[in-house]
Amino acid sequence: MEGEDQSMVDAPNGFDEPHGAPATGQDFDNSIKNGMNVDMDDSEESTDTDEPIKLMRKRGLLPTGCCYDDRMKLHANADFGPAPHHPEDPRRIEEIMKMFKKGGLVFAGSDTELFDILREAPTKFMWRIPARPATKQEICTVHTPDHYDWVQSLSEMSTKELRVLSHNLDQGRTSLYVGGMSYEAALLSAGGCVETCKNVASGKVKNAFAIIRPPGHHAEYDTPMGFCLFNNVPIAAKVCQNEYPDICRKILILDWDVHHGNGVQNMFYDDPNILYISLHVYENGNFYPGKPDNPMIPDGDIDKVGDGPGQGKNVNIGWPSQGMGDGEYLAAFQKIVMPIAQEFNPDMVIISAGFDAADGDELGGCFVTPDCYAHMTYMLMSLAAGKVAVCLEGGYNLKAISDSALAVARTLMGEPPPKMEIPPLNREAARLLARVQAVQAPYWECMRPGIINVHEAGDNARRLHDVIRSHQRQILSEKYAMVPLFIQREYLFKSFENQVLVTPGIQVKRRVLFVMHDPPELKAMPDVTDNTVDPHNGFVLDGVTSYIDWAYKNDFGIMDANIPHYITHPEDFESFTPRANEKTLQRQIQELVCYIWDNYLQLYDVEQLFLVGVGNAYLGVKILLTNRESKDRISGVVNFVTGSLRPIKSEVDPELSSWYKRNSLVYVTNDHACWGDPDLAKKVLKKRFGGVVKSPVVGLNHMMEAHAKDVFQFISEKLAAGRSGNTTQDET
Repeated sequence: MEGEDQSMVDAPNGFDEPHGAPATGQDFDNSIKNGMNVDMDDSEESTDTDEPIKLMRKRGLLPTGCCYDDRMKLHANADFGPAPHHPEDPRRIEEIMKMFKKGGLVFAGSDTELFDILREAPTKFMWRIPARPATKQEICTVHTPDHYDWVQSLSEMSTKELRVLSHNLDQGRTSLYVGGMSYEAALLSAGGCVETCKNVASGKVKNAFAIIRPPGHHAEYDTPMGFCLFNNVPIAAKVCQNEYPDICRKILILDWDVHHGNGVQNMFYDDPNILYISLHVYENGNFYPGKPDNPMIPDGDIDKVGDGPGQGKNVNIGWPSQGMGDGEYLAAFQKIVMPIAQEFNPDMVIISAGFDAADGDELGGCFVTPDCYAHMTYMLMSLAAGKVAVCLEGGYNLKAISDSALAVARTLMGEPPPKMEIPPLNREAARLLARVQAVQAPYWECMRPGIINVHEAGDNARRLHDVIRSHQRQILSEKYAMVPLFIQREYLFKSFENQVLVTPGIQVKRRVLFVMHDPPELKAMPDVTDNTVDPHNGFVLDGVTSYIDWAYKNDFGIMDANIPHYITHPEDFESFTPRANEKTLQRQIQELVCYIWDNYLQLYDVEQLFLVGVGNAYLGVKILLTNRESKDRISGVVNFVTGSLRPIKSEVDPELSSWYKRNSLVYVTNDHACWGDPDLAKKVLKKRFGGVVKSPVVGLNHMMEAHAKDVFQFISEKLAAGRSGNTTQDET
């Protein structure tokens, strides 16, 4: 019966206590007569009641539990207004239950069929766990009495008062609505969560799914927040720890709701026996719940690891943006969640299962599929001898939440997760996971491989790119007498030392080679046993040197500009720092290249100037050509590209693209994405991308080596032709 809360054995709120499947018909009949109420105290439970469960355990046939109660739909928005449907819609739990019935997970037949099923196939259906109101004592294990009293007071308010209160609360970070039955529904939601977790912890069911609302993970110990009144999962976790201290001491709470569970985090921030792991969108603190008003309260950033004895027991995987999907979530599980969870070795796992990261949920804006939720559940079932309690949190697209919950429930019941294609991992997400690993490395052995602690080295630590540039300066100075060129800057950093090197007398040379390049490529073979790298197993690949050598022998003035991927700051001790983003890189290169042109190159007597751009630094070629009237002074351009192909065009100089096409060689690595798409391959041959050549090799150093003779011939021909850079003949 759709939408109704039908019991299997006349239980008002669902199936009675786990129905045993005794070995004999007499035992079975006795178990039915005894009723087996799940929420009975131990003192009230009879031997006959326990016997079927023991027999079930012997046969390895413990079922999956399911907690649901229609009365939780009574929590509704008193301030209904012109648009009555709030995202936290009462239909959320009803739609999930309908899906469970439609999928054949919940029994909906007659009592006569029920008896046969319980005797012959007791795990065929989910066994219902009755929801009950949580007690004040249970709720106050994590909340203050004043907070409990405030929620209770909602039941005594008039409709008018509730509407005004809802309107006021539904603002900013509080983001909450209330109604006349919110208190009663919140008690059932918390109580249903408690009963679900108790049944799992005590072994009455193998695992369980609590279809409950209102959700809980945003509620703080003293205040409601984010659609949440009582924080259901922490209440249940504390009750289980208190009632089953020998078998449920350590609990993992895994929160895959798209929003950070600030309330859960803060309740257990210094607790060494609760490991809280949250996968959520952080977006630099701009995504809900954002940053607290009190800066002393931790938010969902990855550096919030717990406090005191709880250090390391708080793991935030805060995505840098929306749009994450299966690839990112499965990578997070494989690289962070499961290794830490296995090392923690919990007695029980509680999943704060918000489904607002699901594909189709507009609030979450992510793309996690039901198959991915199934795989994540399956991995978590390998922990704690399979004791997993799934408790509903958010999720606001009714179809997405129902499909996702069904996939999770089927996995709980023993159905293998479906085969799935894992999409490629988002690059920013991969960097985020590396940073999470580095942050958690001090607290977890499994996070330490490949992670270094720069703080331990103190003042003796230097970033290798600065060391390599110092070595380059030494080599170039010894071989070609090159010296640093003065570049005036607002701030001085280590990475700016020796950034631009020039040969003596460059200002009077008639021909000049200006090379803008990335730092040399590093290759190293770490020791497979401890991941250390000995210096003799590391190599520096610098393809620029051969070009400088050729230019020096051919009487060029040489200017060598090293464009670091990152500017070292004195206070910087992060062991892993990502490369500068496109915006930062462009600003740094523009400042450098324009300064060099304005203060040096345009003042020199150079007649034939050649530009060479290598790697990301070839952005400097575009910046110089489009920001300064320089093309008439430039005889030729050579670029080596492994990243973005950059078009060169100008609104004030319509001839610039044609000139660039005639006077450039742009070697593009063989594995570049443009060659895999016929349309893109045609597009990059247009004049604004220059004289594009598909290289037969992969990588900057391989390209520079493979095409050196062609480049030297290209430059020699330009030298012989004289100053051809200012021609305007039509492009052939």
